[in-house]
Amino acid sequence: QVHLVESGGGLVQAGGSLRLSCAASGSIFSINAMGWYRQAPGKQRELVADITSGGSANYADSVKGRFTISRDNARNTVYLQMNSLKPEDTAVYYCNADVRANVYSNTYRSYWGQGTQVTVSS
Repeated sequence: QVHLVESGGGLVQAGGSLRLSCAASGSIFSINAMGWYRQAPGKQRELVADITSGGSANYADSVKGRFTISRDNARNTVYLQMNSLKPEDTAVYYCNADVRANVYSNTYRSYWGQGTQVTVSS
């Protein structure tokens, strides 16, 4: 079993910054992509950013230039630095990781964190 634990959410004024962290633990041989998704009330969950084990990052158009994703492979941790926050960034942010459990399996399974609330006031 794999657990993802997010931290760093909270309430911030528009224009402010927050840094989210997500640490993966448990039965982990390797992790492929790690990413952040968000879901606002009444909307579908959407990709915010993801990053490969080699460090290649991909961003949603709405956050390009404001958010930066990074990861520490030794700590199985992914970060999301969010700057110039806007009220429309308000959502529950979820961490995701594609995990290979052991050396005997070639399969990667997707895991989700429990979510952390980010609220941006105007």
